[in-house]
Amino acid sequence: MGGKQRTDEHRVLSTTTIAIWSAALVGISTLSIGLLWMMIGNGNPRDSVRLDAIRTASSIVLGAGGGAALLLAARRQRVSELDLVQKDHDATERRVTELYGKAADQLGNDKAPVRLAGLYALERLAVANTAHRQTIVNLLCAYLRMPFDPPSEAGGRPRLRDENRAQELEVRQAAQSLLVNHLRTGEGQWADVELNLAGATLVKLTLTHASVRAASFAGARFVGPATFRGSTFGTADFRGARFTGLADFRRASFVREPAVFRGAEFLGEVDFGVQTTASLTGAHTQTRDARRKWPSGWLEQNIPARKGWAALSYQNVPGDDIPETGSDR
Repeated sequence: MGGKQRTDEHRVLSTTTIAIWSAALVGISTLSIGLLWMMIGNGNPRDSVRLDAIRTASSIVLGAGGGAALLLAARRQRVSELDLVQKDHDATERRVTELYGKAADQLGNDKAPVRLAGLYALERLAVANTAHRQTIVNLLCAYLRMPFDPPSEAGGRPRLRDENRAQELEVRQAAQSLLVNHLRTGEGQWADVELNLAGATLVKLTLTHASVRAASFAGARFVGPATFRGSTFGTADFRGARFTGLADFRRASFVREPAVFRGAEFLGEVDFGVQTTASLTGAHTQTRDARRKWPSGWLEQNIPARKGWAALSYQNVPGDDIPETGSDR
């Protein structure tokens, strides 16, 4: 986790420049002394005036020398301060790297409490170090992409075959909650964050009223309800995703491009509300009795070769200002 490149580098005063300045000051001083010696005269009033002028010139030379000395002292002070700033920066980066490495090791521990401790250590790092926030989010997403056998394909209370699976589920839901809490709009939001949860197994995900710059859920498996109500995405990819429970996209918006659901499967209830910025071309849904509300213009058509399944197709609706894009990126 390297730090940002420094932009406050200063030019070092070279030895040659210092030598030239010193020689010039010595030369000017010598010349002034010589002129003073020759123009002292015999003590008449005119000689006194000349003497005062030479004294004034000598004072100017001495003042210039003092100014040069102050300049050199100021530069030495600045160099010392910049060196201290760099040392503090390097020490902070080393500390962050050490904490990050320790937390990452904790995530790989075989004990669930240690993995939980690693999650919350990463959260503290992300809160305090915005420059490393996306890297930490990437690590959390990578953890959620690790293979996991969900306890239940249906909603409701899962049945857990053993204690290890129960503990792993707790850790994963803690990781999901950590991300969700910091993606919600409001104080403490992690703005401009990207999520890569492609192929992840997500249990009871509730990503509501969040703001995400870009998100990939391609091939993800949503166990239980998956709620995206009121969230805003710059881009979102749900290609090949599988929703086993409720899929709630009410008031979800996709700003830069329509969300893509090509190859996605909906096994349970679906509610898109009235939003129309989603391309459901190539998406399939089971035809069993369940509440399903698609965006305006999208209809189910039975698939003869796949009994119990229907494909989504778009039909132009009068007054519909947002036609199907058909894009699958």
